[in-house]
Amino acid sequence: MNRRHFSAAALGVLATAMLPPSASAQGIATLKMLIPANPGGGWDQTGRALAAAMQAAKSVQNVQFDNKGGAAGTIGLAQFVNAAKGDPNTLMMGGMVMVGGIALNKSPVDLTMVTPIARLTTEYEVIVVPANSPHKTIGDLVKAFKAEPGKVSWGGGSAGGTDHILVGLIAKAIGADPSKINYVPFKGGGEAITSIIGGHVAAGVSGLGEFAEQIKAGRMRALAVSSPKALDGIASLKEQGIDVELGNWRGIFAAPGITPAQRDALIATVKAGTESPMWKESLTKFGWDAAYLPGDEYKKFLDEDIKRIGAIIDSLGLRK
Repeated sequence: MNRRHFSAAALGVLATAMLPPSASAQGIATLKMLIPANPGGGWDQTGRALAAAMQAAKSVQNVQFDNKGGAAGTIGLAQFVNAAKGDPNTLMMGGMVMVGGIALNKSPVDLTMVTPIARLTTEYEVIVVPANSPHKTIGDLVKAFKAEPGKVSWGGGSAGGTDHILVGLIAKAIGADPSKINYVPFKGGGEAITSIIGGHVAAGVSGLGEFAEQIKAGRMRALAVSSPKALDGIASLKEQGIDVELGNWRGIFAAPGITPAQRDALIATVKAGTESPMWKESLTKFGWDAAYLPGDEYKKFLDEDIKRIGAIIDSLGLRK
């Protein structure tokens, strides 16, 4: 065997060794994905969009989903930590919401117990009201909120998550008491949409992508976004005199107890998906910003964000 043939063979053996047990030249045969939220929300959208992108890139053949909502994703996280240990063909969605929920609720399970694979996206938040709401502007809403905080209910994701934190930052910025926020947490995007449109809460908060269709259809009125400048024709909080800016990130994790080679193979599998045209179409469709950060870089970011979110929750007096 000459040097050229030997090198090609050696690379082939190395590539095979890096793949999880069920993987082949056509990608991982079956990948299980835990989405620690009910269907219809941001994690569900992101997880399913990533799965479709990985399948389009042929890094995965089939993806099986398990939605397990509740407690800012920590119910699903506990299941993942306990049931998926050592499984190299299992992934879990997560993000800033889970970081906040863990800090707020002093969860016995946390993100140090799983394997960071990649940060995927960031997305700015939108504040909406039902189409028939008396609050025509963000100024109207915060005026009523400041006058009687308990009478203005805010609907969003899990307590301590990005949506809750944003309302707390708005309260602080306008001189209201964050501890008096009447916050109604929902387990999934479908439940939130129904409650907001039905007028069961005064205002709703979520990622722009989750409410985009409802806003375009005229069933919700968008009052502000949490970006530095206007998005999709919606003025930012800053542009309307409320000095608050907040982005929400989402990422993917692998099970605890997998080997470094298995982790690296999953990073490559996810990366192939994020480089596909289908993933780029999803970013545009949902208004997500690409924020890919793999492996060790993602872990470093995560460690820093855990400290940052904990400090915000403490400063707002939200921690139990």
